Amino acid sequence: MSFDIVISEQANTDIRYIYEYIAFELLAPDNAINQLKRIENSIMSLNEMPERYRQYDVEPWQSRGLRVMPVDHYIVFYIPCKKSNTVTIIRVMYSGRDIDIQLKNNSK
Repeated sequence: MSFDIVISEQANTDIRYIYEYIAFELLAPDNAINQLKRIENSIMSLNEMPERYRQYDVEPWQSRGLRVMPVDHYIVFYIPCKKSNTVTIIRVMYSGRDIDIQLKNNSK
């Protein structure tokens, strides 16, 4: 079974900020492009067996089925839905951030 990938507006913003930070703050545009390719390839791989990564174990996210996929020093947060055959990418963020605080902004 193949799942469709849906990327939220917040996740798109997260990805753009990751690129801008690496390219313009760290002055490494080639690294930024390569990092985005790795993140995007990992996200697209979720079309097959999206439940292979662990569930996030903090409520209210656990009961919503939020899963966590590490990609280098970043984490992709997503929710697979078997009923609609979709995987919704919720957030993409640096793993060193306070994850719980960042996700509270999305808890609605």
